[in-house]
Amino acid sequence: MNSDDGGYVHRPGETETAAGARESESEADTDGFGGRGWVLVAVLVVCLLIVPGIIYVRPGILSAIGIPYIASLLVLPLLPAAALGLTAVWAMTAATNDE
Repeated sequence: MNSDDGGYVHRPGETETAAGARESESEADTDGFGGRGWVLVAVLVVCLLIVPGIIYVRPGILSAIGIPYIASLLVLPLLPAAALGLTAVWAMTAATNDE
């Protein structure tokens, strides 16, 4: 019986490309987060730590410019959520375009 029957054999440390050629992990893309990933992490930290801290410490901060307290409780979480969503889309479009 022939031991090399053309079946799949997993070799740790190697990946297969679309053409079927193998490349080692050292040759694979090891870029990590990249610049856009770190921007996404920074926006996430701001959205999850800084903005809720501001809301906790100074919930009526927007009343100084004429926005009512109830409206400020809606607006303050909405702005970081929109920023996080836009940043995530921006980072992922760059990742899918192989930038």
